[in-house]
Amino acid sequence: MAFESQGVERKEIAIMKILSDSAAPLGARVIAHHLKDHGFELGERAVRYHLKLMDERGLTHLVGRRDGRVLTERGSEEVKSALVKDKVGFTISKIETLAFRTSFDCEKRSGLVPVNVSFFPRDEFDRALRIMKPIFEAGLCVSDLVALASEGNRLGELIIPPGKIGLATVCGIIFNGTLLKASVPMDSRFGGILQLRNHKPMRFVELIDYAGSSLDPSTIFIKARMTSVGDVARTGEGKVLGNFREIPSICRHVAEEVIADLNKAGFHGLVVTGETSEPVCEIPVELNKIGMVLLGGLNPVAAAEEAGIETENLAMSTIMEYQELVKFREAVIDYRDLVKFWEASK
Repeated sequence: MAFESQGVERKEIAIMKILSDSAAPLGARVIAHHLKDHGFELGERAVRYHLKLMDERGLTHLVGRRDGRVLTERGSEEVKSALVKDKVGFTISKIETLAFRTSFDCEKRSGLVPVNVSFFPRDEFDRALRIMKPIFEAGLCVSDLVALASEGNRLGELIIPPGKIGLATVCGIIFNGTLLKASVPMDSRFGGILQLRNHKPMRFVELIDYAGSSLDPSTIFIKARMTSVGDVARTGEGKVLGNFREIPSICRHVAEEVIADLNKAGFHGLVVTGETSEPVCEIPVELNKIGMVLLGGLNPVAAAEEAGIETENLAMSTIMEYQELVKFREAVIDYRDLVKFWEASK
């Protein structure tokens, strides 16, 4: 009986997590679809049953018959604290899910690309753009391809909340997903702080193991203001967000071909590839594996935080069509044209 009760609780926590990740109310059908990513095969009717029980306990609230549910304040607190042991390793599960959902085709320049989504206060966004510009120009990120959206609009599966501007940046999982399609398994081991000197990576100074974490390392480091991305763009020295991956050494040739194709398509986040079983940036590598160091996709956002601009970051949060992404400089021009339109409409 206790086991059954725990199983029900896990399903309800998963439902609440899905609701907490959404900026808009969700119905049973959409929730049932997202539950598959959490390992639960629940039909629409079963989801409605759980939602009714959660309504009665004050965890969720029905906005309207067609609009769906939102979390209550009590539900938000519950999802933050409940079943912490189940959240350990959640980050690595997220990486694997997004890698599987990635369908980008280098030759056709089409398909789904994994992205991070960051929310900025609308009145601070123009300053944030000025701060992020040199970071993109210095290549301290996975790609200079981005997407922008204003409140009420979508970036992938996420809706931008009131008073915010949303920025989608390409996530390093593009490498995992594209290599996976080429039958090259990539093991995501750590997220960390990478120290650079003379524009070259030296060592990791902080690490968080993806498999043992309930939170994304990048968002932790950004909020703790542990980076100096702006300094790296200006002087070539400082600390940036980085990720450590491994692939089997036997796959090296295939991996190099795939990565070269990704570079041609505008994805340049890989900064170091090691030798078989040899340490990379002072991180030991497993036997018959090759270590790889990637730059964090959220480095431009980290620079904005360093300058005192508060951001809300949903790392590895969704996927977008490649055609929806544009060069950062083009996105800035489009945004400023939109601002002029807003001001003219007042």
